Amino acid sequence: MTTAPVNGLRAYAAVTAAYWAFMLSDGALRMLVLLHFNGLGFSPLQLAWLFLLYELAGMITNLAAGWIAARFGLASTLYAGLGLQIVALAALAQLDPGWSVAASVAFVMAVQGLSGVAKDLAKMSSKSAVKVLAPEGDGTLFRWVAVLTGSKNAVKGLGFFLGAVALGVAGFQAAIWTMAVVLAVILLAVVLFLPPGLPAGRKTSKIGAIWSRDAAVNRLSLARMFLFGARDVWFVVGIPIYFQSVLSDGSPDSRRAAFFVIGSFMAAWIIAYGAVQAAAPRLLDARGRSVPQITDKAIAWAGWLVPIPFALALAALWAGGPATWLTVTLIVGLLLFGFVFAVNSAVHSYLILALSGADRVTMDVGFYYMANAAGRLMGTLLSGLSYQLGGLPLCLATAGVMAGLNWLAARRMRAA
Repeated sequence: MTTAPVNGLRAYAAVTAAYWAFMLSDGALRMLVLLHFNGLGFSPLQLAWLFLLYELAGMITNLAAGWIAARFGLASTLYAGLGLQIVALAALAQLDPGWSVAASVAFVMAVQGLSGVAKDLAKMSSKSAVKVLAPEGDGTLFRWVAVLTGSKNAVKGLGFFLGAVALGVAGFQAAIWTMAVVLAVILLAVVLFLPPGLPAGRKTSKIGAIWSRDAAVNRLSLARMFLFGARDVWFVVGIPIYFQSVLSDGSPDSRRAAFFVIGSFMAAWIIAYGAVQAAAPRLLDARGRSVPQITDKAIAWAGWLVPIPFALALAALWAGGPATWLTVTLIVGLLLFGFVFAVNSAVHSYLILALSGADRVTMDVGFYYMANAAGRLMGTLLSGLSYQLGGLPLCLATAGVMAGLNWLAARRMRAA
């Protein structure tokens, strides 16, 4: 079996640690913003608007970041992602409770847009680094990307929990400043101690090369867009707001308790999702399998995702409103959705690296994560809109439509 050079392993470990620190802050920030502004009386659609620029900025950033990394090196984009997140946190701490709703929404959208740029710089750098650093052969690439992606989501889940708890215990501004300080320390450590192993930039890289001309990459990217649309339709606004309406009667004590329970559920979902991603190579028995064989598995798992949100939508429609049995059904059903979704996501994360050549991996990964951000943007908007128009049943049914489109897009990968 091929083994990675020591510098490659150390660089992989350092990149993973930096990505963990970033995603911890990213998860905490999302819960802080969502729960804080829901507590201020924002509607589901207004809450969705808070995250739209975050996802739109991610689309643009991913396209540009692939070229930036190819031109200036992966370490540069990793440092830039961490640094911009610190700036975004410091800016968000300046939010004034006395501002109007319109001013607050505009300000938070702008700050979230900056955070979206930061996130996708860090993500593209970390994922591309795996392709460069992983030794060839024996399924190492799938294992390394599964560990990076799975552990990242477990850490992000912890961030959801810490963000909700920090909001209830310390308040909005204190939690934001604490995250900014911790992330600044992490950035300093990464700059000082990141070992060699990441590639430097190439001045010959042309910006026009960011658009993928590979049919397989394009079709995988389309499937990825609908896959994450299916998740974020219920994840961003619908389910957290539904659970808050069930758990809180408006009193300060019940609101704090609701923050804790919602944060715990969202954290548990993301952590379990990350664990399944990390285990995906074993679940799929991927060792020694070819890319076409893994593609067939991606299509099968995409099909298994489709009925779950539709079944949950029917349950919510049948219940007609909050009910204990519906809450239990939602928890079990969404955990099942998370299991199947995690395998889909892990296979996609492997395929994009397997299909990309080493000479343009940053640009293919950037294009692919642009599609990922487009799916999140679509899912975020539809989450607030569908919940406001039709409540939980329409929100979950819309997720089912997105899952179906993911399956149809995945089937086209066979023809690539």
